[in-house]
Amino acid sequence: MNSYANTDTLIGAALAPLDWTRSFGLVIVFSLFIAACAQFAIPLGDVPMTGQTFAVLLTGALLGSRLGAAAVIAYLIEGAVGLPFFAAGGSGIARFMGPTGGYLIAFPAAAYVTGAFAEYGWDKRYHTAVIAMAIGSVVILGSGWAFYTVVTQTPADVSFKLAVLRFLPGDVIKIALGAAVLPTGWALLKRRASGGKTD
Repeated sequence: MNSYANTDTLIGAALAPLDWTRSFGLVIVFSLFIAACAQFAIPLGDVPMTGQTFAVLLTGALLGSRLGAAAVIAYLIEGAVGLPFFAAGGSGIARFMGPTGGYLIAFPAAAYVTGAFAEYGWDKRYHTAVIAMAIGSVVILGSGWAFYTVVTQTPADVSFKLAVLRFLPGDVIKIALGAAVLPTGWALLKRRASGGKTD
C-alpha cells in the first residue's frame, strides 16, 4: 500500500499523494496538536474541561478514520509513557485508571467514527459536519460517564451531571468551531484547484 491517508478527507485531498512516511508525520503532528489543546484546561472537580475533545474530533475529521485514530493512539501512548501531554501537563498510565480514564480510552473510537463520516462527505457541509462531530462527542461522553460512575462509585444520575451535563455547553461551542473549519477548508481547496477563479 503506497498511501495510508484517505483522499476523501480534507488533509488527504490537500496533501495527496501521501506515502507512509508523510502519513506517519501527520500522525505525530496531530498527536502534538491534541497535546497542545489538552493544556487548555478549566478545573471542574475530578474532570477538567479541556480542548482535547475539540482536537480529537477535528483530527478524525481531517485525517479520516484510520489515520485519525492512529494519531489519537499515538497521543495516548506519548502521555502514558510520561510526556506531559494530558490535561494541564499530566501524564502517566495512572490517568487511564482514574475518573478521566473513560474519556481517554474513548478518544480513538471517537476519532475513528468522526473520520468515517468525513470519508463519506459529511465534512463538506456545516450541518452534517456538526452531526458527525456530535456523534463522536457522544462516544466520548458516554464512555466517560460509564467509567466515572464505576471508578467513583457514584450513582448514575449524579455522575451524569458531573461527567456529562456540565460539559455539554462547552462541547456545543467546540463542535460548532470545529465543524466550521471543515467546509471552509474544502472551499479553499476547491478554489486553489481552480486557480483562484470564482464563478
